[in-house]
Amino acid sequence: MSIKLSSARRLPLYLLATCVIASSPAAETRPSLNMYGATGLIDMPSGEMQPDGMLTITSSHFGPISRTTLTFQITPRLSGSFRYLGVRDWNKNIGCLPACTGVDSFKTYYDRSFDLRYQVMREGRYLPAVTVGLQDFVGTGIVAGEYVVATKHVTPDLKVTAGLGWGRLGSYGAIGAPFGTRPPLVIGAGGNFNVDQWFRGPAAPFGGLEWQINDKWAFKAEYSSDAYAIESGARRTFERKSPFNFGIEYQANERIRLGAYAMHGSEIGVSLSFIAQPKKPMIPLRLTAPTPIKPRPDRAKAPDEWSADWVTQADAEEILTGNIGRQLAVDSIAVHSLSVNAQSATLWIDDKTFDSRANAIGRAARAMAYMLPASIETFRIIPVVKGQPTVAVTVRRSDLEALENSANPATDLWARTQVEDAAKFGAGSPAAELYPKFNWSIGPYVRTSYFDPRRPIRLETGVRAKADYSPFPGLEFAGSLRMPVISSLDDPRPASSSVLPHVRTDAALYDRDAKPGLEYLTVAKYFRPGKDLYGRVSAGYLEPMFAGVSGEVLWKPAASRYALGAELNYVAQRDTDMRFGLQNYKVLTGHLSFYADLNRGYSAQLDVGRYLAGDVGATLSIDRSFDNGWKIGAFATKTNVTAAQFGEGSFDKGIKVTIPLTWITGKPSQKVYNSTLRPVSRDGGARLNVRDRLFEKLQEDDSPSYDRQWGRFWR
Repeated sequence: MSIKLSSARRLPLYLLATCVIASSPAAETRPSLNMYGATGLIDMPSGEMQPDGMLTITSSHFGPISRTTLTFQITPRLSGSFRYLGVRDWNKNIGCLPACTGVDSFKTYYDRSFDLRYQVMREGRYLPAVTVGLQDFVGTGIVAGEYVVATKHVTPDLKVTAGLGWGRLGSYGAIGAPFGTRPPLVIGAGGNFNVDQWFRGPAAPFGGLEWQINDKWAFKAEYSSDAYAIESGARRTFERKSPFNFGIEYQANERIRLGAYAMHGSEIGVSLSFIAQPKKPMIPLRLTAPTPIKPRPDRAKAPDEWSADWVTQADAEEILTGNIGRQLAVDSIAVHSLSVNAQSATLWIDDKTFDSRANAIGRAARAMAYMLPASIETFRIIPVVKGQPTVAVTVRRSDLEALENSANPATDLWARTQVEDAAKFGAGSPAAELYPKFNWSIGPYVRTSYFDPRRPIRLETGVRAKADYSPFPGLEFAGSLRMPVISSLDDPRPASSSVLPHVRTDAALYDRDAKPGLEYLTVAKYFRPGKDLYGRVSAGYLEPMFAGVSGEVLWKPAASRYALGAELNYVAQRDTDMRFGLQNYKVLTGHLSFYADLNRGYSAQLDVGRYLAGDVGATLSIDRSFDNGWKIGAFATKTNVTAAQFGEGSFDKGIKVTIPLTWITGKPSQKVYNSTLRPVSRDGGARLNVRDRLFEKLQEDDSPSYDRQWGRFWR
């Protein structure tokens, strides 16, 4: 049987042939994004990948359709996207009366989707880059599609793309169904993987080209295999007249790209992309010049300076502590304690400045070399977190003197550095001026909520007052009070219909009633129960919605990439005004946690236990961390709650992003911005939000973490 193709449908095949037979030098045109926020042309994907670690946010609009997409290049070959879609005039043209229900009840239909793309082949001299992709592979599937796509540079400035699509991308100009029919989508509560649909049903070719006119401007043209059967067909939200799209894009700078497009013969489209490269800060890190390593005099020529007679001086430690303390105060590093003898010194430090522990260790070692008597050869530096010693980093003074100006000072010194658990050294005798310790702050805050179908973005801003008090190391009293000033979080929302205890779905009631609201009021004790062990017990109003008692123990060897934790909580739900009252709901919840450093910045965490709604299950988190403090990850929770009981979304899942303030300002700081993007917040799989969990505070205090960041020792 022969298949005849129109000239329009033959275009992608011509492009594919060009990809295969063309040869060119290595690619020079930067990969760009399409209106779905993924690497591609205009609506269609391409075979390229963004630079490793790149994070982009794309907002695109044409006709009634708006998309906002977060895309992260997880590895050099794998990327993932989370998208929020809005289609206006959803029921305008279907004769639906005001009594519409379900999806027809929305004037604008909102949908969330996830994508994954994997590059199976990189571009070479003769062969194209080839990528396999899943679009909207979990959930309601309104934009679900799969594809295999190839991209090849014909010249350094011109590249062509051709591919074959299924689902949405196989809805126009199909040439057959090579892998069988596509079964109907069973939505249920949403959030389920549509595995039985992948690469099934009609397949259609697509393709296009991109011409990099100069460093700023690029031209795109494509043949689209998406018929927009729902939007331009059943819903009639716009008229699709042509499969051809054309566009011009402008790279304003390395972080902003804009585009304008002629879409489907009937619409004008625009896009705006914000590009963040975690590996490349907005402002380069600016540090004060470190104290130079002060070489000791020749022992034969200055024997008096090498004498250990100073040890017998009654106030020797006090004088040395003061001298080092003044030296480190410039970097806001506090000397917690100092112990010295004729040959060695142990310094406990409380670092509140540097986002890299290696930075603080390096500054402390320099101060010791500058201030300590010449007879002291061994430096042991111990960071103190929550009043507890973590690891002991031991370096030799002679190595510092010999290697400061070597060709590879960080590598050479790390080979001679010892990292071990600090429990056996204790916490020393804290300096008198450190305790009692009291900190407080008053300032503005912003809270956000996303993905409510009736109002996709909600925001609250106001004033927050925080304080903490430590009478001695390891004991901390802390509290936070917020007062909203402007808020859309308290806008009326439908009452929760969850069949589970409303441990999270009543959050809107707390937003409405808590003015002001006590976010937390706790007492916490941190301790070291033994070698490689850390402990915490907290009690009080632990988070905005729950109060009670929380305890945990963490096993975290100093030289290991693995850690184990156990947490147990008994809590009661707070009143919605977030003051001191409690509701009747009480629950015992807890988890066993396994932490693994997977090398190259990747880590995994598995939590198994009982959640706030009484359900039992597990949460798997995969994160990628960068040396400058950036962290991007995803998590998913599955419990014994069925998809129907869980409600919309079927199970808990989301994306976590941590952005260090240092990356933005270029100044050393330990402050970070944390955001968790959940497609929907439900009661199943909900975990207690305890402040300062042990692993969160201690994850950088081990030998593998120091190894990654040791280059900053000398900065």
